[in-house]
Amino acid sequence: MIEQTTAIAIFDIDGVVRDVSGSYRRAIADTVEYFTNQGYRPTPLDIDKLKSEGIWNNDWEASQELIYRYFENQGQTREQLQLDYNKIVTFFQSRYRGENPDNWTGYICNEPLLLQLSYLEQLTQAGIAWGFFSGATRGSANYVLEKRLGLQSPVLIAMEDAPGKPDPTGLLATVRQLENGLETTSAIIYVGDTVADMYTVKKARELDSSRTWIGVGVLPPHVQETAARGDAYAQTLIAAGAALVLSNVQELTPEQIQELVS
Repeated sequence: MIEQTTAIAIFDIDGVVRDVSGSYRRAIADTVEYFTNQGYRPTPLDIDKLKSEGIWNNDWEASQELIYRYFENQGQTREQLQLDYNKIVTFFQSRYRGENPDNWTGYICNEPLLLQLSYLEQLTQAGIAWGFFSGATRGSANYVLEKRLGLQSPVLIAMEDAPGKPDPTGLLATVRQLENGLETTSAIIYVGDTVADMYTVKKARELDSSRTWIGVGVLPPHVQETAARGDAYAQTLIAAGAALVLSNVQELTPEQIQELVS
């Protein structure tokens, strides 16, 4: 561990470190379709619209909400439906991880990586500490960080460790872990791909005004299929508080970080 750091960079995982358009988002669509009896399969735009509300970072809860809204449009009330959340989670996980919890064979196995180990090594060499704060389960997060990227016990606050975003508790906890043995760092950058990520930075700033809190947005791959859609998504992130929006996390170079925090 370095003794002094110029800044801390904390990364969300889904849509930043890995492309989840064919995994988490596909599992959302599968789940909603199943529980609406094939009546509705949300499009990527439908899911983006829901997540732009800033409170649906948890994909199990997002799935449930889309199911509820479908049936509400059919004239039914939530009280009438009484959806079983645990059944929604179980079905979702059967698609995302696979049927066998000990041998994952689901969509998670095919997630493209958006970040390379060499990028993180560049940050370390530049004196920039880094870690991860994600709404993914610890098992899912460690799958990509340790098994896919080859990291050894990285600093990680996952779903089980803190309330869901935009609550900033997990972000603050990640900072505390990274600062263990270091001088207090004045500049914290959180890199995420959703409105909830940017709201989390705002709330952290409200709780700790002694630091500089910077939200950096990253466009997830599925919104980059057309320039218009990417531009619209970028504007949504900027409106939510992003200082800048990048098309890939590795564009946040050590030089770019120094420029942001200086």
